[in-house]
Amino acid sequence: MVHNKTIIHRISYLIGHLKGVKKMVEDEAYCMDIINQNLGVISALKKVNEQLLQSHVKTCVADALKSHDAADKAKKLEELEFVLHRMS
Repeated sequence: MVHNKTIIHRISYLIGHLKGVKKMVEDEAYCMDIINQNLGVISALKKVNEQLLQSHVKTCVADALKSHDAADKAKKLEELEFVLHRMS
């Protein structure tokens, strides 16, 4: 399970990285350098989503599957299907 501290640290890193990209744009840095920095931001953000999804599956989804609430199970599985489709 991912701890909030880890996610907060990654998000703080992303905020700093984005501020750096903004400064590069303001300073009219070379376009390819900005694009490469943006790719780093995208990769880091994907990692945050992967960690959050892993935590969600191990907690919320696992709990729903263990329960006797068929509607909750169906809802959690629909959410997973939706987000996995969007992440691909």
